[in-house]
Formats: sequence, C-alpha cells, structure tokens
Amino acid sequence: MELKNEFRVSVPIDVAWAVLTDLERVAPCMPGAELQQVEGDEYRGIVKVKVGPITAQYKGSARFIEKNDDDHRAVLKAEGRDTRGQGNASATVTALATPDDGGTVVSIVTELAITGKVAQFGRSIMADISAKMLGEFADKLEADVLSQVSVLAPRDQATEEPSPLNGPASDGRDPSSVRTIHSAPAEPVDLLGAAGGSVLKRVVPVLLVVGLFLLLWRRSRRRADEDRIPG
Repeated sequence: MELKNEFRVSVPIDVAWAVLTDLERVAPCMPGAELQQVEGDEYRGIVKVKVGPITAQYKGSARFIEKNDDDHRAVLKAEGRDTRGQGNASATVTALATPDDGGTVVSIVTELAITGKVAQFGRSIMADISAKMLGEFADKLEADVLSQVSVLAPRDQATEEPSPLNGPASDGRDPSSVRTIHSAPAEPVDLLGAAGGSVLKRVVPVLLVVGLFLLLWRRSRRRADEDRIPG
C-alpha cells in the first residue's frame, strides 16, 4: 500500500536536512523505534507495536539507497520481521524536503508491505496511524533535537561501543566495524489507540444497523406474542 504524509519543522532546510538524514539522531524520535547497531550504512534495530493486548516486535534494518543533498531528496529501504515469526514488514520511504517561510516542509511517500496481526488494518486506517505517528515524530524531533540544533555536538562516543563479536562474520563482514548503540527501551506504539477515530468511524455505523435490526426484531416478536394471546 502507498501512504503519503507531510510535516513541517521550523528550522532552515539545510539544517533540517542534515539532521533528518542522520538516522542515529532521529531514530529515538520515532514512536516505537529503538536503534541498536550501526554497521557502515546499515542501521539495525527494533520497532515495537501493540494491537490490543498483543505486542509485536519487528527486528530489522534500514539504509539509504538514494540520498541527494542538493535536491534534498532521499530514499530509505527498511525491512523487519516479527521476532515471534508471525509476520514481516518492508517499506521504501521517499522523502523530499522543501523550504517554507524560514522552515522546512518534508513530504514522505511510503510503499508499505506488511503481514501478520498489523495487516488487519486497512489502507485508510494505516494512513491515519502513519499520520499520527509522523506528527508525534515531528513534535519530538523539534522539541528534543532541532531546538538544540545550534549547540549540537558530535555524538557521545561513550554511548557507542564496538560489538564484542570476535572473528570474521559469516557473511564476510568485519565484526569490529559494528557499533552497538545504547538507548532507552522504546515504548510500543498502540495501533488501536492511534487508529481510534478511524475504527470508530467504521464500527459505529455497523453497530447502529445491528442495533436497529435487533430493535425491529424484538418489536415484531412482541406483536406476534400479543396476537397469540386470546382476547
């Protein structure tokens, strides 16, 4: 499914773009996301979501497959799998930033493929969920990162350490190039809460129809019972 969203931040485009394409800085701002490792241009972590009483955790990776700093356009490819083996998700995210009266508008088009529990939501509900999540992301980004952009320092190297793995990796990569990122555990995204309005819009009409049907059925039964009673 294709999802289209847009958000605005109140900093100039060059500043916003430098921060937005720094996944280590912005990952903590995304609801449910927790960055765990970085190797080269690949970022690995988990995304936690909750559907009612059920919590799912997608473990996967993301990397830029295209990034044009002159045009302020980037394409991110992300893939994840439910750690319980009950579904997977993949997304190709295209972001385009444009200047807007001293601030920056970021337009995002997401090609999303998903299976498992989360797939029960239709496109319109997923669109509402993504819009709400992106709004929360933009608010947190502006409050926690962009508000301090003038004093941004290099990342605290104390929060990163080489992976303890020894010897060559099975895929030939050098394990010493893997950096572990220590961050606070992410809170799961409550999808039912995020989709509340959309769910109600669909459920309420159905409930009204069912309620009306039951009311008419009870009235017809009552009249039939009255007709059977001798005068």
